[in-house]
Amino acid sequence: MLLPQEIIRRKRDGHVLDAADITAFVNAMSSGAITEGQVAAFAMAVFFNGMKRDEAVALTLAMRDSGDILDWSDLPGPAVDKHSTGGVGDNVSLMLAPIAAACGAYVPMISGRGLGHTGGTLDKMDSIPGYRSQPDNALFRKVVHEVGCAIIGQTANLAPADKRFYSIRDVTATVESIPLITASILSKKLSAGLNALVLDVKSGNGAFMARSRDAVALAESIVAVASGAGLTTTALLTDMNEPLALCAGNAVEVQNAVDFLTGDLRDSRLETVTLALVAEMLVSAKLAANPKSAMDMAKEALNSGRAADVFGHMVTALGGPVDFVSRARHYLPIAPVTLEVKAPQAGYVASVETRAIGVAVVALGGGRIRPQDPIDHAVGITALQPVGAKMEAGDAIALVHARDESAAQTAARAILGAYGFSDRKPRTINPVLRRIGA
Repeated sequence: MLLPQEIIRRKRDGHVLDAADITAFVNAMSSGAITEGQVAAFAMAVFFNGMKRDEAVALTLAMRDSGDILDWSDLPGPAVDKHSTGGVGDNVSLMLAPIAAACGAYVPMISGRGLGHTGGTLDKMDSIPGYRSQPDNALFRKVVHEVGCAIIGQTANLAPADKRFYSIRDVTATVESIPLITASILSKKLSAGLNALVLDVKSGNGAFMARSRDAVALAESIVAVASGAGLTTTALLTDMNEPLALCAGNAVEVQNAVDFLTGDLRDSRLETVTLALVAEMLVSAKLAANPKSAMDMAKEALNSGRAADVFGHMVTALGGPVDFVSRARHYLPIAPVTLEVKAPQAGYVASVETRAIGVAVVALGGGRIRPQDPIDHAVGITALQPVGAKMEAGDAIALVHARDESAAQTAARAILGAYGFSDRKPRTINPVLRRIGA
């Protein structure tokens, strides 16, 4: 093995690293045998010089092997999951997991918390009173076996090397490296013991990868590295030039998910993306022969109410109320102040600066400025008008749910600044932009 500084030097100078040296470096990072400065230098070298596919595979596998690897071989069906690169109003996981489970898949979904302006699935689930988002492995396995899905947080022993690596990348301006993002995502998913994985890679003004070409590059990298690591993976490139759901926050997105599953309200863009991802999962997991039959299965599971039943059973099995689906509004926290944001002019909604909507939710207390900050699950924004909506002056373009009047007014100004209007109706686009994979 080379000395750590020699590994850094070789990558700094643009050389291809051997898998053994990458593994040794990750092991030293996990054990604390190398300093934060050395880890940061390695990250910066990769940031500027990139990695070949085999290098990224080696990095991914080494980080996977730094902790526990779950084994789902005793399940009577395939273990499959979805990963999103993050967006605003992206509560897809809450509907996707129970729909897929109702179709015969098993979904051990290990999710994250909010990052920057994007919401986190785990923060949403924590809106539900009693819900155990960090169960022990025994309960996690029990719920997946009996219900078909469980949405939980990453345990301390899954890919711990990634946790240290990411915390250093986060403060050294090296997050936006495609091979490092690839290894970070896949090390956790591989440690979850999946049979197949589907990616939802966002592109647009509310995504981390705002430019389409960057999002495509990331999707292609993850699919290629996953294949090299032995995990069947495909990706859908989806649009994030406006919030996906017609709301953004935590409890408000959970309520939106319940309404979606029960059929009380289904945002059309959200439905399109959710069902497309479920169909991709069913084909990847060999539960459906082709995309059409997979889509028919997903729609039947949703429209029959079976998916809503699975979601309710999952919530109950993880400590939530037994009647949560039928009485979600009774259980979810409600912010004390509601403020209507009124359109300043007549016309069509032509554009939404989606990132600004996400930032407004964070400023309300629905996200974190510092990692240790608590979340206010009640606050958020609902009734967001989509691109193409026809408005009259004074019509509501959104409702702000805030802790106090001052915070509500600040959020309202941000929302007004995020909306653009036009005399002409903009062209409607399909939010599923492209499929990437075999």
